[in-house]
Amino acid sequence: MRQRSLLILTTVLTTGALTLTACGSRDDDSDSSGGDGGKNVTVVIGVDAPLTGQNSATGLGLQYGAQIAADDANKNKSVPGVTFKIKALDDKALPASGQQNASALVAEKEVLGVVGPLNSGVATSMQKTFANANLVEISPANTAPELTQGKDWQTGTKKRDYKTYFRTATTDALQGGFAAQYAFKDLKKKSVYVVDDQQTYGAGLAKLFKEGFVKQGGKVAGQDHVNTGDKDFSTLVTKIKNSKADLVYYGGQYDESQILTKQLKDAGAKIPLFGGDGMFSDTYIKTAGAAAEGDLATSVGVPLDTLPAAKAFIAEYKAKKYPGDYGTYGGYSYDAATAIIKAVGNVVKDGKIPDDAREQVVAEVQKSNFSGIAGPVSFDQYGDTTNKQLTVYQVTKGAWKAVNSGTYDAG
Repeated sequence: MRQRSLLILTTVLTTGALTLTACGSRDDDSDSSGGDGGKNVTVVIGVDAPLTGQNSATGLGLQYGAQIAADDANKNKSVPGVTFKIKALDDKALPASGQQNASALVAEKEVLGVVGPLNSGVATSMQKTFANANLVEISPANTAPELTQGKDWQTGTKKRDYKTYFRTATTDALQGGFAAQYAFKDLKKKSVYVVDDQQTYGAGLAKLFKEGFVKQGGKVAGQDHVNTGDKDFSTLVTKIKNSKADLVYYGGQYDESQILTKQLKDAGAKIPLFGGDGMFSDTYIKTAGAAAEGDLATSVGVPLDTLPAAKAFIAEYKAKKYPGDYGTYGGYSYDAATAIIKAVGNVVKDGKIPDDAREQVVAEVQKSNFSGIAGPVSFDQYGDTTNKQLTVYQVTKGAWKAVNSGTYDAG
């Protein structure tokens, strides 16, 4: 098989957001033709996430989770003859920006895999571009079921449209029902007001929660929508108060929900707001302040700080004073990058990169089976993680506290 080698990057890659390079040695005098198997080549792992603006606290957790994985791989010489570098691009939580970033990453032959994006709506705009280029994409955060199982998944007709797309986070098909079950059976809530931000992730999650809550025996007292970027929820707050609901369920990100819960409590409606993993961020508590007390959120997996395998990762993240939130998806981002690194290790031998390396990396990722820092890493026939763990968190004394972990049978 004819071999080729990746050019060693000699400049720092930049975008609208900060782009980091991984640590690790490199033979600066190496022959970039790859003819000498003892020479080093550089493999770039792209990261796409909102690094500024909406959702940036969580997006930065993705970036630096992948960065630490690359650092560790270089330090440990996980793939002899290969130095890994991270190129992080800012999608600002906008599908159009995500699509542009996907095209930019595809165009760079050094890129053999991508971690991200954060938002399911952004992922929809990127999947086809990566698939056409046989470039693997592993999201640590996307939860919309249709990304892996097709638009008709709820009817039982599942179809994987893109073999290059994987995720280390479980889906809303489980998260919505898991939250509904906890709200009805454990919180003893009987009436809910459902709100969503009209985005792929938020609207989908709210719909699944509503269906699950009604199935449990609960009542939907009302339903409404907001727009991303909204700041004034006075009309919505009045509707919620008049509905007499004893719980508000919000499908969307922390950017709006942290304001909604504050305005709700300030208006005298002392009922908790419950959301999904898009709400599970320390930023939510910092912004909402005392109003966040008692609010709840579900998130994928089990608490990262309870996992022995994640101890070194958390220590390194803190020691390097990386910004952003590592607790929500940082571990899953580390594991996604690690899956790509392991796949590259099975494809690149003696610093030689085959012409069809991208296609081979996709096949190797599909075969992944290892213990990650956030749990076991393997993928089913749709590219979904086989790790179905979920956790309910509640704001207690100004911090998220895990109150229940488990799995949910959506069947």
